[in-house]
Amino acid sequence: MNIRITSRKFKAKDSLKDFIREEVKSLEKFNDQILDVKVILSFTHLKDSIKTSEITVRIPGKIITVTTESNEFEKSVPMTIEKIRKQLRKIKTKRLTRPKNES
Repeated sequence: MNIRITSRKFKAKDSLKDFIREEVKSLEKFNDQILDVKVILSFTHLKDSIKTSEITVRIPGKIITVTTESNEFEKSVPMTIEKIRKQLRKIKTKRLTRPKNES
């Protein structure tokens, strides 16, 4: 799985990048076919300090994109990851419960 982290309008600290990598690696439990993950961190409003995290997960046949806003990246990234987990579970459930073509 290829993880690419982009920070807009600021330079992300290594500790934040390591935190994000650990969170993203936890997604492998829910789908082992993840091709790559793009994480975009940005400030929505500099004055109000609203931080946005956008995560795009690419799996065969689908692209999942989720965006979350919070006052800290350490809060918005886990919220975004949780939303992606729910979608990956839903995809896996559909794949497992789909009837097989019987000949």
